[in-house]
Amino acid sequence: MSAALRVSELYVYPVKSCRGIQVERAEIVRRGFARDRRWMVVDSSGRFLTQRETPELCLVGTRLSADGIELSHPNQSPFELPSELEEGPELEVSVWSHRGRAVKSEAGSRWLRGAIGRECALVYMPDRHERQVNPERARPGDVVSFADGYPFLLISEASLAALNSRVGEQLSMRRFRPNIVVSGAEPFAEDTWSELELGGIGFRGVKPCDRCVVTTLDPDSGAAGREPLRTLAQFRRWDGKVWFGMNLIHDGLGWLEVGAAVKVVQTVTSALR
Repeated sequence: MSAALRVSELYVYPVKSCRGIQVERAEIVRRGFARDRRWMVVDSSGRFLTQRETPELCLVGTRLSADGIELSHPNQSPFELPSELEEGPELEVSVWSHRGRAVKSEAGSRWLRGAIGRECALVYMPDRHERQVNPERARPGDVVSFADGYPFLLISEASLAALNSRVGEQLSMRRFRPNIVVSGAEPFAEDTWSELELGGIGFRGVKPCDRCVVTTLDPDSGAAGREPLRTLAQFRRWDGKVWFGMNLIHDGLGWLEVGAAVKVVQTVTSALR
């Protein structure tokens, strides 16, 4: 099986829960892909905002440039964020159980409030502040950006095709917000991948991904439906959750490109670790 596996798509999400960017190659750094979810939207208490409660975020587009990140919205003129923001007013922010510090962009916050129509702030994770990965699933020194929990999410093309055959429509991979998409696998084979190499870089498959209501939002309009959670619950439900995709932690740095070979080094027999 491993000989046929390839990286077929790569995605970077510069601002957590805003639109992502499909790329041909991406640099892997300590926290994951470079410029992946180093920016985040928070409410007035510093708690992270996502499409779960603020579906308007799906209309905020992102584009990488040499000097920064261009934000766009149908009702706003484009706005240029810097790629990094190391200096400025700091806020205490939270992502699930994590609490840490982030730097606020005053101008970016004003632009975003106009775009989504609610009080919020746009904040950046500077290099001096690090967020540890859940120690139950990680090793000392594993860190992550403002992603929900892990540096990478991998999904196979075959898994989406199998899901869509049950749903009866062609749901986009973008609904599931992966970083890495793989071709050549059997449906849901990634459930069992515990150790693999992508383009020669080592990764650990540490936990299947439990899915939330964000997957039911049309990534272009934000309109909500019942799929794919309704169908996933029929055949991918364990421990009161539905599962789709595999969370990864990387053991090396470098560049990953579309077309890179994927080698499965070790598997486990159970999808639930």
